[in-house]
Amino acid sequence: MSGLIVRMITAAVSGAAWADAFLEMMAVERAAAKNTLTAYRRDLEDAAAFLASRDGLGGASAEAVEAYFASLGERGLSPATASRRRAALRQFYRFVLGEGWRTDDPSRRVDAPKKGRPLPKLVSRDEIERMIAAATVNGDAAGLRLACMIEVVYAAGLRVSELTGLTVQAVARDPAFLMVRGKGGKDRLAPLNAPARTAIKAYLEVRSQFLRPGPKGPIESPWLFPSRTASSGKLTPARFAQMLNQCAANAGVDPERVSPHVFRHAFATHLLEGGADLRAVQMLLGHADIATTQIYTHVASDRLRDTVLTKHPLAKG
Repeated sequence: MSGLIVRMITAAVSGAAWADAFLEMMAVERAAAKNTLTAYRRDLEDAAAFLASRDGLGGASAEAVEAYFASLGERGLSPATASRRRAALRQFYRFVLGEGWRTDDPSRRVDAPKKGRPLPKLVSRDEIERMIAAATVNGDAAGLRLACMIEVVYAAGLRVSELTGLTVQAVARDPAFLMVRGKGGKDRLAPLNAPARTAIKAYLEVRSQFLRPGPKGPIESPWLFPSRTASSGKLTPARFAQMLNQCAANAGVDPERVSPHVFRHAFATHLLEGGADLRAVQMLLGHADIATTQIYTHVASDRLRDTVLTKHPLAKG
């Protein structure tokens, strides 16, 4: 067996072992969410495939890593995906360096490309009310469930995974706040206003219709929004997104502007427009870094500026 092949096999084995150790560290020490770990594993596997003929993930040189980073743009990946893959590989090599498995960081000399962050899409309160009205127009169980989900996600600023992961116990005794487990396993309090609490009560009266049937009646589920078909036993984010798109179309709202995350954006922006403190909005959203929350100040400022330019009497000239 040639020395080159031996070196490639050794580098591949060490790279795979280091990747497993890195992901274990992310899970244990940083409490990374399951979806985050899955994405990081996929990113590292992509890098390993590219670097296989360049001394592998474990032995790659700075030039090889530069070539990989350049390939991300050439392959037509979205800026967000390419940026995440660069970040994953950088974190991996910093971890490897810290463990002493390598004496250098081959990703260090490659500058991260500066990319503009797109402003989040928004829906107005009027559009939200139109969607709730469209959902409940028939007064059926499916409509009450969808209206409840819209009210809760908008009132509490939840991520879609947080919404679909709510339990029945979370809304027991008509709470004014939800205890939500967010990214990294961090808990936070999320508010529930009166319309959301009313929508929950109306939905709970018909919730049994979404439970799986059993020989002695519906089989109880711990999830607030159960599903008869999903393997997890709860409504999936993808199904909620489908329901929202149809509801938006029925309400005369462009479905392209609507997604589960849009309601979280609306929650934050409407709070800031109403005078809420940025730090308070950060806590309500569960952002670890206030810089993530600051993007909403730009959205709120843009909307206020447009209001002045279009509504102020001196601007009409």
